[in-house]
Amino acid sequence: MRFQGRITSWKDDKGFGFIAPNGGGKQVFVHVSAFRNRQRRPEGDELVTYELAVDGKGRGQAMQVTFVGEPARGDGKLVPVWLPTSFTAGFLAFLAATVVAGRLPMVVLWVYVVASIVAFLAYRIDKSAAENDRWRIAENTLHLFGLLGGWPGALAAQRMFRHKSSKPSFQGMFWVTVVLNCCALGWLLTASGGATLRSVLGAA
Repeated sequence: MRFQGRITSWKDDKGFGFIAPNGGGKQVFVHVSAFRNRQRRPEGDELVTYELAVDGKGRGQAMQVTFVGEPARGDGKLVPVWLPTSFTAGFLAFLAATVVAGRLPMVVLWVYVVASIVAFLAYRIDKSAAENDRWRIAENTLHLFGLLGGWPGALAAQRMFRHKSSKPSFQGMFWVTVVLNCCALGWLLTASGGATLRSVLGAA
């Protein structure tokens, strides 16, 4: 069953707000990840329709939210959850292959694996904090995890938890960190880059 209401108290920096149901009643929590149209962010005071669910604390929570005037079904632009996670696994498999081939030392693979796990957990914690109005992890910190090699885990977390995946400014900077990290990895795969890394590791 779908309900209709108006968005109130929207906090765009935290990605959540509340919906006042038409006809009165208790306000319903809504997170940005619940919107079907991921290309449009709410600004507040919009009419929406939604399905009502209950979170782990027994509070009303809006799901499958659609702006009034838009189709109730998905817009077909969402990236399937399995695609980014498959890309993450494929990238780490590629790194493992380069290590086996002797083109990169094992430490590089471990850096990416550990950084990806840390980034994945950081996104999960930040998503939970956004839903429960707790202290958030700074966006610059999330970007730093990605820059240091954690972007595969960050990418999987964005899609799996539907977190930070629809904010244009965040996504723009996220992909900058991915490009910079891949450029650094590409340099390490060259003869000069590999020799420099091995000399640094040997000195250490």
